[in-house]
Formats: sequence, structure tokens, C-alpha cells
Amino acid sequence: MKKLVIVPTYNEIENMQMLLPALMALGEKFDVLVCDDSSPDGTSDFVQKYAESESRVHLLKRKEKNGLGKAYIAGFKWGLENKYDAMIEMDADFSHSPADLLKILKELEVSPVVIGSRYVPGGQTVNWGLIRKMISRGGGIYSRLILGYPVQDWTGGFNGWHAQVLKDIDLNRVQSNGYSFQIELKYKAQKKGYAVKEVPITFEDRRVGQSKMSLKIVLEAFYRVWLIRQY
Repeated sequence: MKKLVIVPTYNEIENMQMLLPALMALGEKFDVLVCDDSSPDGTSDFVQKYAESESRVHLLKRKEKNGLGKAYIAGFKWGLENKYDAMIEMDADFSHSPADLLKILKELEVSPVVIGSRYVPGGQTVNWGLIRKMISRGGGIYSRLILGYPVQDWTGGFNGWHAQVLKDIDLNRVQSNGYSFQIELKYKAQKKGYAVKEVPITFEDRRVGQSKMSLKIVLEAFYRVWLIRQY
């Protein structure tokens, strides 16, 4: 199975200087696509230079910062065009552990949709305040009640997808772009009849740089859940 790990970036050069070597050292056979939104800090220049000596690393440079969902859609389309069998979403900031990536890669051998879950036995969050935990956990419960599927971690972004799932979802019709993007993908995959497997992960707050999360993104996710149910 030909696998691609997609990492969206904006001003993540310090993290990428650590993450790419860490991923290459895992010993598993997969490629990495960095989707960079023309970061002014030189992220894309670093990735391009790194890719010159590592054939498994690729760069997709977008013209401007245009949202997490659109970055992933661009990465998925690149992966489909280049005949990858499975694709994994992964944050650049080490909130998604390379060790947990191995669990997702393994499960993708037998499951069409794999969710790296903070909320199944063995999953956890580290260095989160009470309010953030309540928003995240509450968002998952809220989504589960409204959308009617038994996923525990609706909002998490450490997920793996078989290529056929992404084709059947129809990426051109995905309408969410922020925090709700992950919810929409999971809902549409299940609505298409795909089984979802959740594997436990540890989500740790970013090591370097500023979080892209904002109150606007969170509020958008809460109201968009109702719209997603109508898609």
C-alpha cells in the first residue's frame, strides 16, 4: 500500500526542522507531502532543500494562507493524482506524535478510515487547560448527538483515509474549512457506509510557535454541524 502523510504548514520552519528527520527515522515506508501556504518564515524553502536529498519528501506550495481544510483538500488531490492508496493528516507542531503515526499506518492496512482518537481507552491530551478540554470533549458529544454516528473524536485532525474513501466523499463538494472540516469528512465517510476505526493517541500541545485555533473557528464548528447533517 502506497501511503502519504500530509502536513499543512504556515510559519512552521522550526517544527519542520525537527519533524521531517523524525518521520524519516521511523523506518516505515511512506512519503510526506508538506502543503505550505507561502510561509514568510521560509518553511517552504527549508522543505524544498530537504527534499533535494530525501526523495520521500515533497512540497506543495500554495499562493496564500487559505485555511486548513483547503490545504488538506489540495494535499488529498495531489495524493490522488500521484496514485497513493492511503493518506494521513498530521499536524506540523508535534501535537501529533510520530510514534502514534505508526499505529494509524498499521491500522490503515485493514481499515478504510482510521481516526487518531483522544477519547477512546488509552487516548489522552497533555498540557491542556480545563476550558480547552471542555470545548473539545463537548464538541465531540455535540457532534455525535446531532450527526448520529458513534465516533468519539469528531474534531481531531490525526486521521487516515483510503484513497477510495476520499474519491467517494467527493472533495470538490466539501464545504467546511476550519475546525468543522474534520467533522464533515468523518460524517460523509460514514454516510457512504465506510467503517471507522479509532486508535488511541496522545495529543500534546504544540512545542514551538503559536496555535492557529481561535474562538471564531470553534464557534463556526458548532453551528456548521447542523449544516453538515444536511449535506
